[in-house]
Amino acid sequence: MRKRSTYKMKMEQQEVVHAPRVRPLVPKNPAQTNYINCINQYSQVFVTGPAGTGKTYIAASLAADMYNKHQIHKIILTRPNIPAGKSLGFFAGTIEDKIAPWVYPLTEVLIERLGKAKYEIAHKRGDIEIVPFEVMRGRSFNNAFVILDEGQNLTPHEMKMFLTRIGEDSKVIINGDVSQHDLKEQSGLTVAIDLMHKHNIPAAHCNFTHDDVVRSGICAAWTRAFG
Repeated sequence: MRKRSTYKMKMEQQEVVHAPRVRPLVPKNPAQTNYINCINQYSQVFVTGPAGTGKTYIAASLAADMYNKHQIHKIILTRPNIPAGKSLGFFAGTIEDKIAPWVYPLTEVLIERLGKAKYEIAHKRGDIEIVPFEVMRGRSFNNAFVILDEGQNLTPHEMKMFLTRIGEDSKVIINGDVSQHDLKEQSGLTVAIDLMHKHNIPAAHCNFTHDDVVRSGICAAWTRAFG
């Protein structure tokens, strides 16, 4: 009697978890249509604009859908300038545990579209990673969907470091609001977008305005009020 291979035995023992049935991602305005088209067409997309326009939701939804279809192997979530003082120290656990609350808007969408069980399995085996920006140096990402949130708070040097981490067959979304950066110098997000246009780099820039806010009418009103 022939023994089954170790690989086949492991595959048989794996828990099969199906994603929930979710509605297809439907754009709510022309700006969202353009954003989705750019993500499908380009490997790198810069997206700017105010809160409530769907920048984060669309990126995370497409990442989950591509993962479900096995078009990518990994989803990487990161953001810069996580507080290192008391507010971060109150959270228990590893550095990834500490950063998790700041990327919750992204993980919430992934759980919605993948299902909680599939998300937890993918996270446990490293298919979904929450990577503190400070440990990005020296890493490279291949066959991954990488989402950088709050990109306006990267310096030009940090933005260069991030953009040169990206390997083959990856999608990269750099999300930010250039009017809200906390830097004393020019935002690396602004510099990167200018360099993209200047050197005809094959990436895309999608810009949302106050007229594109879809979260709620009151959200749009406050966004306009604060300018």
